[in-house]
Amino acid sequence: MPDIPLIIGVTGGIASGKSTVARAFARHGIPWVDADDVAREVVEPGEPALAAIAERYGERVLQPDGRLDRRALREIVFADAEERRWLEGVTHPRIRERLTERLAAFRDGDAPYALLVSPLLFESGQHALVDRTLVIDVPEALQIRRTASRDDVDEAQAQAIVAAQMPRRERLARADDVLDNDTDEAGLAERVADLDRRYRALAGLPPER
Repeated sequence: MPDIPLIIGVTGGIASGKSTVARAFARHGIPWVDADDVAREVVEPGEPALAAIAERYGERVLQPDGRLDRRALREIVFADAEERRWLEGVTHPRIRERLTERLAAFRDGDAPYALLVSPLLFESGQHALVDRTLVIDVPEALQIRRTASRDDVDEAQAQAIVAAQMPRRERLARADDVLDNDTDEAGLAERVADLDRRYRALAGLPPER
């Protein structure tokens, strides 16, 4: 585990507001790395993972410029659990390696703790990289509505995406902390401030001034 005071793993189902929460922590001076960003990096043109994906599925998952057609790939893997497992076997080790490097880079900073934001924190084994887990929780019906709207998919595909993730009950059972993201911006800021004070105390530092 990278040698910094404390690493908090932030997770939650799709469209639960993980990035919004991370930005709220950033306003307290807390750095973060997003596994989704790293996941996009490892399938950029020239990356071994993209080559493996193209070899398996052919041009139907590539855009004219050679970049990954994420929507086409998503339709394949969310319709077939075996294909999803294959894709995870290709991408997850590469994502984990880069996340470890990014977290290690935080050791030279002066932040009391850092965040690893990952939708698959538990499923991918990335929880082994963190000291404590924070689950961002919203009702599944809200996840489905947000996903359909945000990603321009129909409700059935949004439901399939949610169903493919760890069940909400199991995710909550594995959490050290839970943030209910059922509030407005001011309410969320207050809840994040409370957690920031708690994490600074766990890191052995006084509250932020």
